This record gives sequence, C-alpha cells and structure tokens, in this order.
Amino acid sequence: MTDRVALVTGGARGIGLGITRHLAAEGWRLAVNGRRPDEDVAPLIADLRDGGVEAVYLRADVFDPEARRALVPRTLDVFGRIDALVNNAGITSPGRLDFLDATEDNFDLVIGTNLKGPYFLGQAAAKVMIAQREADPEFRGRIVNVSSMNATVVTVNRGDYGMSKAGLSMATQIMAVRLAPFGIECYEVRPGLILTDMTAAVKEKYDRLIANGLTLERRWGMPDDIGRVVACVLRGDLPYSTGQVLVVDGGFTIKTL
Repeated sequence: MTDRVALVTGGARGIGLGITRHLAAEGWRLAVNGRRPDEDVAPLIADLRDGGVEAVYLRADVFDPEARRALVPRTLDVFGRIDALVNNAGITSPGRLDFLDATEDNFDLVIGTNLKGPYFLGQAAAKVMIAQREADPEFRGRIVNVSSMNATVVTVNRGDYGMSKAGLSMATQIMAVRLAPFGIECYEVRPGLILTDMTAAVKEKYDRLIANGLTLERRWGMPDDIGRVVACVLRGDLPYSTGQVLVVDGGFTIKTL
C-alpha cells in the first residue's frame, strides 16, 4: 500500500486520530485535515514521519466552501493521487439545545459541517477517483463516511446533529449507487459511545449508564476501535458490500426484552 493516499478529515484528534494511526501503521500516505493551527498538529505529523509515513497536515474547515474545495487539489499537489477519502470531521450540537430552543444559526452550522461538507468533499474526491479509474482500469477508490448512532437514535437536545448523521447515512447510499460503475466503494461507519474530547462533558453520566448495562460490552468505545474498522474497509477486506453500514456501538442499538 505504500503508494496509496488517504485524505482523512478531522484526522488529528478523537476518532479521526484513531483512524489516522491505523492507516499509518498500514503504510498509507496521509493527508490529515483539521481546523487547528499547524503548530498544534506539528508534533503528530512529525511522529508519523518519524515512523516512516509520508504525511502532511492540511488545515481547513469543511464548513467553509472555499477551504473545503481546496482540500482535494491540495492533496493532489502533495501526493499526485487520492485512493481513499474518510469523511470523519464533524461537530456536536452547540449548547445541546432542546428542540423547542433550537436556533437556525446552530442548525446551519451543524448541517453544513456534518452533512454538506462531506457530501461535496465526496463529490470532489469521486471526480478525481473516476479520472484515475479511466487511466487505470484496475484502480479502486473508497469513500468512508463516519456517522453516528444518532443517525437512528433520537436525542431531543441534539436534533440538528442527529439529522446531519441521518442525512450522511443517505448520502453514503447515494454515493454507493452512483459510483459503483467506476469501481468506487462507499461505506458508512456508525460509531456508538466513543470516548473523545467531544464526549468528555457527558462522561460521568455515561460511565454510570454503561456500568448498568446500557451497552452489551460494558465499556466506552475508543477511537482505536473505529480506526480498526476503517482500516479494514480501506484494505478492501469487505468485498461485494459497497453501501453497507458498519455499526461499532458495543451492542447499544440491539433491542432486548
């Protein structure tokens, strides 16, 4: 895989970092995207390079159309190709406002970041992958959209977040149908309760719920768990399964009596 290139949005922290580290261990060349200043991410990039990985940090907010549009060209400028896109960047609902208190500004921010951003970044990456397929009939591209169990599990104080993830689930199916003729596989990875800085504010609450059986596996999910699944997908270990949802939630969404 030493020539293969993956663009991972939100790849410098949380779930994205778990993905980045697993892909690095498998020899992918990496374009790591995030919103933080370059100097904040420099130690991570240095660590990857010290491990023999070709890596670059591309600062951009996927909510910003101009910055988002530049991500694929910037990846091509560095590596000359793109084999995989991992749409992982996302934000939670600001203030976790109840449905009756929700604001349009927050709604636009969450939908723009979590749904519009990956949808159109997927479009941009797909066009490059199609061109690469035309040049090389053996080429197979892959797009992974990281959603959330909130695509189907309702939280009334994060309605915009849940809708953004439900929309991303449909976006994955749209991509899978449209891109299958070009040998581009598309998958949704749907995490459950993952211990990251995004969930730190509710950790104490969910510690108790998990201990009391909220999930079948009585532990938090870790970014490493998601990284393993994404690496599996990008290796091509799930043939004949484009468009599928990979639920990584410790059994949370299994209904029991």
